[in-house]
Amino acid sequence: MAYDVVVIGSGPGGYVCAVKAAQLGLKTAIVEKRPTLGGTCLNIGCIPSKAMLHASEVFHQAGHSHAELGVEVGTPTLNLPAMMAHKDAVVKANVDGVSFLMKKNKIDVLVGTGKVLGEGKLSVTTEGGESQEIEAKNIVIATGSDVANIPGVDVAFDEKVIVSSTGALELEKVPGHLVVVGGGVIGLELGSVWARLGAKVTVVEYLDAILGGMDGEVSKQFQRMLAKQSLDFKLGQKVTAVTRKDAGASVTFEPAKGGEAQTVDADIVLVATGRRPYTDGLGLEDAGVVMEKGGRVQIDAHFQTSVPGVYAIGDVVAGPMLAHKAEDEGVAVAEIIAGQAGHVNYEVIPSVVYTQPEVASIGRTEEQLKADGVAYKAGKFPFTANGRARAMLATEGFVKILADKDTDRVLGVHIVGAGAGDLIHEAAVLMEFGGSAEDLARTCHAHPTLSEAVKEAALATFFKPIHM
Repeated sequence: MAYDVVVIGSGPGGYVCAVKAAQLGLKTAIVEKRPTLGGTCLNIGCIPSKAMLHASEVFHQAGHSHAELGVEVGTPTLNLPAMMAHKDAVVKANVDGVSFLMKKNKIDVLVGTGKVLGEGKLSVTTEGGESQEIEAKNIVIATGSDVANIPGVDVAFDEKVIVSSTGALELEKVPGHLVVVGGGVIGLELGSVWARLGAKVTVVEYLDAILGGMDGEVSKQFQRMLAKQSLDFKLGQKVTAVTRKDAGASVTFEPAKGGEAQTVDADIVLVATGRRPYTDGLGLEDAGVVMEKGGRVQIDAHFQTSVPGVYAIGDVVAGPMLAHKAEDEGVAVAEIIAGQAGHVNYEVIPSVVYTQPEVASIGRTEEQLKADGVAYKAGKFPFTANGRARAMLATEGFVKILADKDTDRVLGVHIVGAGAGDLIHEAAVLMEFGGSAEDLARTCHAHPTLSEAVKEAALATFFKPIHM
């Protein structure tokens, strides 16, 4: 069988690439070794974790009376199997949706492990060992990423007691004490899930702040919010051992800058220290594909590897490991293969932490602007001064907008608070068109809405907010 495009990997980047290629009239196939499509994101990552985040938040809200709202409730009962069933149903609906898209767009699904044999050729090997060779004018590597271990520590995951994000979404009961190694997005999201359901949660982080790379002011305030939700933080700590015991496990860590070690016992240990590109067994180096440090695939400005006709997108190439970044790259590479001008603006890719409250960021942080010597001005507006936030009892957090001092062009927007993950896209559209803070401030916003806080922050950037 010969194809115009064969995509290896059916995660967000892969399946979106396949759909776009098919829409552009290219004969397309997709290779997936899982029994279901959707990759890590839909099966064991983004989608099930968001189902659990929402369900745990509903449980948390149900257990807290709001006398000021006239709502008084008793203690709710947790039915964890039912909550897990909801998560599984959400996953099934999404992966079934991807299968439907393959059929609708006449994309052949080849079940098995893909391997690049060279320019224009790949093989697909089934779980039973049967292999077939496929001809493809263009091959797209979209195999995503896998769980990364703790640097310098060989952790033995059993996904029962010492777990990755996969096991943390399948726990059979609420742990008494959950120790999370890593204060990044995955660790904080899943840690907050189990904290809401009743677990004691301790977060051990190597850096001196959570959400490394996020705006420093956002990070500090967000940590205070999570501390009020009973998450305990051990910052600036280097984990040296994670050990399975007869009952539970233990985590040993010491100050990153040097000092005495300590050991904490846990019922469950979640290792959430990041992810690594998944390129194992793809035959890339044997096929002549040049690799970069850390297992990433080297590509040019058009996503093409060193082998003509072989492309790579998503977590296996440079850039943030985000599903929506991979999706945009998938669309762009399909357009390039079809002879169009595909492009991704890496300066305008939003990042969201789906905790409660949410954290969202786009563009550069104050720390980055200072390091680059960029003259900027900052405008900030707190949700405490927003009428809708007051009505919702959701006054924690703020919106911060950073704009070029001379041109007023918006360079970065950072939000911590209710609905941040949706509010950030107002900034994304503005920045995609090179808009200014004044453009945003002079755009009429509906009242009362949380989005008015964005408008007010924009006003604060170049003059003064109205409601402060």
